[in-house]
Amino acid sequence: MRIVVEQWERVLGYRDGRFVEVLEPGRHRRARRRHRFVRVAVRPRLLTVASQEVLTADGLTVKVSLLATCRTADPRQWHEAVEDADGFVYAALQVALREAVAGRTLDELLTAREALPGVLREAVAQRAEAVGVTVEDVAVRDVMVPAELRRAAAGVATARAEGLAALERARSEVAATRALANAARMVAEQPGLLQLRTLQAVEAGGATVVLTTGPGTDVVHPAG
Repeated sequence: MRIVVEQWERVLGYRDGRFVEVLEPGRHRRARRRHRFVRVAVRPRLLTVASQEVLTADGLTVKVSLLATCRTADPRQWHEAVEDADGFVYAALQVALREAVAGRTLDELLTAREALPGVLREAVAQRAEAVGVTVEDVAVRDVMVPAELRRAAAGVATARAEGLAALERARSEVAATRALANAARMVAEQPGLLQLRTLQAVEAGGATVVLTTGPGTDVVHPAG
């Protein structure tokens, strides 16, 4: 019989139930009698790990989903080691994800999200290799936090912003009060400064100056 092996696959040959050879891409002729041939795809494929509900180290529940890029590195191992090699890798990713999340608080999980794929890939590499699979890449697709936690975080952020605004207003008021106190002290120590300020107001033309002959100080009124 003629067997054509595509570039993206390998063909396993068995004779009387025993492994004989791996057929590489190209055209082959083999006897049909007492032989069986199994086609195995070796091109990369996407493995989606649906949302897993897991507990963080501080006892909070989050949902995390993953995307993993896998490739069959050893066709014979992939076919013979377990009944469903991809399912085996899927389960290994689930376990690794639960262990990784359980060892981190929610804040650590969110701030170190970029490091999680590398941890998961390293954790499943050996198990995947045992069934003929290479995990080429792992990506965290979603980290979903419960709605009540999102509302609480939003409340904290709002309270923090309001507190900063109130602090800034208080600082401005203190600065203004300090400036007035300094000005009053300078006038008390040097009365001539008030006369100088009066002359500056006259030159600017933005005020009406009323001079009195009695005791007291010149009064400056806004022009209007």
